[in-house]
Amino acid sequence: MKDFSYFRASSTDEARQRAAQPDAMLLAGGTTLLDLAKCGVAEPSSVVDISHLSSLSQIWADAGGVTIGALAKMEDVARSPGIRADYPAISQSLLLAASPQLRNMATIGGNLLQRTRCPYFRDPGTFFACNKRNPGSGCSAIGGVTRNQAVLGTSEACIACYPGDLAVALVALEATIDLGDRKVAADDFFVLPGSTPERETLLERGEMVMAVNIPASAVARNSTYLKVRDRKSYEFAAASAAVGLELEADGKTIRDIRVALGGVATKPWRARSVEKALLGKVLDAGTVGAASRLAVEGAVAHGGNSYKIELAPRVVARAILTMGGIA
Repeated sequence: MKDFSYFRASSTDEARQRAAQPDAMLLAGGTTLLDLAKCGVAEPSSVVDISHLSSLSQIWADAGGVTIGALAKMEDVARSPGIRADYPAISQSLLLAASPQLRNMATIGGNLLQRTRCPYFRDPGTFFACNKRNPGSGCSAIGGVTRNQAVLGTSEACIACYPGDLAVALVALEATIDLGDRKVAADDFFVLPGSTPERETLLERGEMVMAVNIPASAVARNSTYLKVRDRKSYEFAAASAAVGLELEADGKTIRDIRVALGGVATKPWRARSVEKALLGKVLDAGTVGAASRLAVEGAVAHGGNSYKIELAPRVVARAILTMGGIA
């Protein structure tokens, strides 16, 4: 870990000004930054501490929705009675992430900006070729061990999977990310790798995540996050699905539905084709199963990750049927 300067910001404006400097990084919970610095991926020249800016750690709710400050702790948000009641997929996605110790340190903003767990990205001493670290150097993952790599949204430059859970639920519930001077849809905030995999979000230098806004809705209140992984806890998703469902008064016909996938794509993946196929349809296992297969349209396997193309639709279908009360 190389030497760096430390600055404790007194306001969000000061933090943004400092963060605009070359090779500066923000410090909140520190759970991601410390990991990246220890493995030699992050080498900031200066660290700007924002962990004490209490105005960014609040949760505000009204009839229109909820706003979660970027410095709110994952555990606090997950355990919030209002979040659990009106946005259960958000609570569940947080509780299924990391460990209680990490959730009590990690912040919402930091969680959204976490980097991939691709082992080739996180081992610069062994693998020089990584377009996320060294643009133009190549992708060591292609042709390597790929079990945990993405099958959706990949490119010739990168097949690294986005690792987070919360962002999947935010995309499904059509949240927006407040960057101070602008707000962007969560689905647009994360970008595909294309030929520039080093750019993972729309965040510009000098900007910072200020808050997350989630609109209140029937689908948000009747939502879930289902995560399938190799072990029961402290593990990233092999495939996951955030689903929100609203039925007509007959209790059978789908009035509204939102679906997003995690663990299978280079960014949180909104499955709009699944939603379109199910709107107005009667909820039953056959219809849901057929529509769920659309979730992996365009998927490209790279050896060991081919199982995700079969797994993801099953996770989507199970989540939808669970919300419909027939799983």
